[in-house]
Amino acid sequence: MEKYDLIVIGSGPAGEKAAVKAAYFGHRVALIEKENLCGGAGVNTGTLPSKTLKETSLYLSGKSDKGLYGIDRNVNKEASITDFMYRKNWIVQTEAQEVYDNLKRHKVSLYFGTASFEDFHKIRISGKTETLIEGKYIIIASGSYPFHPPHIPFDHQRVHDSDTILNITRFPHSIAVMGAGVIGCEYATIFSTMGAKVYLLNRSDKILTFIDKQIVDSFFRSMRNDGIELLFNKDTLSITTPKNASDLLDIKLSTGESIQADMFLFAAGRNGNVRELKLEKLGIKVTNRETIEVNKNYQTSVPHIYAVGDVIGFPALASTSMDQGRVAVSHIYHTHDIEEIARIIPYGIYTIPEISTAGINEEEAKKEKLNYGIGIARYLDLPRGKILGANEEGKLKLIFTKEDLVIKGVHIIGNLATELIHEGVSLIQHQRTLNYVIGKVYNYPTLHDLYKYAAYDGLSLLAGHKVKP
Repeated sequence: MEKYDLIVIGSGPAGEKAAVKAAYFGHRVALIEKENLCGGAGVNTGTLPSKTLKETSLYLSGKSDKGLYGIDRNVNKEASITDFMYRKNWIVQTEAQEVYDNLKRHKVSLYFGTASFEDFHKIRISGKTETLIEGKYIIIASGSYPFHPPHIPFDHQRVHDSDTILNITRFPHSIAVMGAGVIGCEYATIFSTMGAKVYLLNRSDKILTFIDKQIVDSFFRSMRNDGIELLFNKDTLSITTPKNASDLLDIKLSTGESIQADMFLFAAGRNGNVRELKLEKLGIKVTNRETIEVNKNYQTSVPHIYAVGDVIGFPALASTSMDQGRVAVSHIYHTHDIEEIARIIPYGIYTIPEISTAGINEEEAKKEKLNYGIGIARYLDLPRGKILGANEEGKLKLIFTKEDLVIKGVHIIGNLATELIHEGVSLIQHQRTLNYVIGKVYNYPTLHDLYKYAAYDGLSLLAGHKVKP
């Protein structure tokens, strides 16, 4: 039986980074991956595929540049599902290979198969052959899977979850998306951009609550302008699949209404991937969403067993998962390089338009009874925004404390929001003021000027000028 200093279960963003970091510091590491490709949901079914489809939909539809140059781009043939999936498939294949190569470069022993705990230190790997390996430390980075409520008849042909929607073989004429969280909103805008009629359903009207409400309201207006029907405070009770494949699904709602759509996507939650691990042998408890509870160092109730990434729940971001893996290894081996993940985290939603945010939102500022001010700059008011064809919903919003002008939150909706937010993270992290921002020099014309003009707007409102941003 092979013995290792560390065994990592899962090759997604958290597992890969944990394994290669431990190996970098000279430890003998094994990684177990149950799928045929490395990379987990981050590469294969989640982060990268959906973001690639977003860019593909913008390119194939020509939405971003329609009318900007006096002519519409002439596409010689109608885009097919093969065209739609081409770039996504290439990204998945090349990035999965890159994860594999990275593990091999660091001399991590890679096992393909399903992992389960034999005891506190031994892991059984079931696959083409059965293998038993032993580790002094173990990191669980097994990720998550789409939640399947029993009343939804998933057939992965017309009724999909957020994994199988990536394998469709034709475009839907219309699609109902259940769940207006990050995943649901991303796919709703992707399919709408590709010309499908989209119905976005949600059980409540409390949606994307971690995003500033003004930004969310702008996003809802943008979706409505694009023809997406927002059906909030409505749940899906049943779905009837017709015998004739050309007929529409009949989707019964909790309000007594029905809608008909060509396809249905259930995107209302994911559960932790723990069922096959046999954690009950170790006394490690999981929540009702099958996530594992950990302390600030990512230790489970068994001190030498850690858990990181989607399997521990919120925030379940590829970016934070990578650093959770690195922090866990730092704690195990006392490397003293990264001992906690950053306190100011950027959140990015790759919808059309993009949304990104960092720090507190206006609702949190009110709740904390801060004496706060806001400053807003709009894409349309900047030359770069006009060049890019920005619409009226694009904006950057700063939240600052009035007594010292220190920036506490940055919220962006619009083109490249997920790129622009990192300047905001730095401003919040280093407690920069509005005066600091207006003293910075940005390339001209760029979207980074949004920061400067939002700062000017905040100062002008404080001075009582009330200049419209």
